[in-house]
Amino acid sequence: MSQTHAEIHPIASNHVLIDTDLTPDETRQVLELGLAVKRSPKDFGAVLRGRYAAMLFEKPSLRTRVTFELGMKQLGGDAVFQDHKGDRIGEREPARDMARNLDRWFDVIIARTYSQDTLEDLAEWSSVPVVNALSGMYHPCQALADYLTLRERHEDLAGLTVAYVGDGNNVAHSVMLTGAALGVNVNFACPEGYEAEAEVIARAQALGATTGAMIQVMNDPRAAAEGAVGVYTDVWTSMGWERETQERRIAFAQYQVNSDLMALAAPNAIFMHCLPALRGEEVTDQVIESEQSAVFDQAENRLHAQKALLMMLLAG
Repeated sequence: MSQTHAEIHPIASNHVLIDTDLTPDETRQVLELGLAVKRSPKDFGAVLRGRYAAMLFEKPSLRTRVTFELGMKQLGGDAVFQDHKGDRIGEREPARDMARNLDRWFDVIIARTYSQDTLEDLAEWSSVPVVNALSGMYHPCQALADYLTLRERHEDLAGLTVAYVGDGNNVAHSVMLTGAALGVNVNFACPEGYEAEAEVIARAQALGATTGAMIQVMNDPRAAAEGAVGVYTDVWTSMGWERETQERRIAFAQYQVNSDLMALAAPNAIFMHCLPALRGEEVTDQVIESEQSAVFDQAENRLHAQKALLMMLLAG
């Protein structure tokens, strides 16, 4: 390995199915390695030579699919994509059988699923790492890219505040859990009845108690945004909940991120969104196209954060 490489620390857990499969130290190491990869990508061009990823996707994807495929190639490896939008993983044959086929051929399984249970089934039977590329419960790779985007702007994330305004979905879960691991305060604001899972909130708060992070749940988006360095939102209706679209538009009408809400945040605050965005619903066009918007930095950083994660899983 070249002397110009940042140190690649192995991950203790064999799988990354949920944000807390990474320890707080490992989470910070992913971000620092991601920064090094972004600065000098050619220094890492052979780290995963001869390594191959299987990609099983039940849901549509632009950023996740492209950045994982490209990331494996840029590290010297390769990826094979298998589309499961028509037949869910485990329908045609049991997930445990799929895992025990794939682990004979591949070094890592990257899965994007509706159910967290599907990921758990794959991981239980796979002898190679399984990575959550989005499930109905968590989106850890997105959160790593999000906090990498903040890390580029702040030398120390501990003690900073991020406001998450919107639905208590998979992205909200991961923003809270990864924020707690990094010592970042997260103010989560949503309409009553659309809170994140109580068990996830409790876990984030317990983790935050060890890192100095405060994870707060509230209904007032203005209170959440006060002094935040990042104001984050996502679509009001996640994949699989389309039947609730109209009622969610009504429930979330006061939770749009607009210029008035951004004005309450810190002077150097950025607007954050995992994309795709519905402009005019959860965010105004004015905000997403403003100089404060970091949404395309987040999208780019999916590549760098995931390359760091893959190296820490496979480069041992």
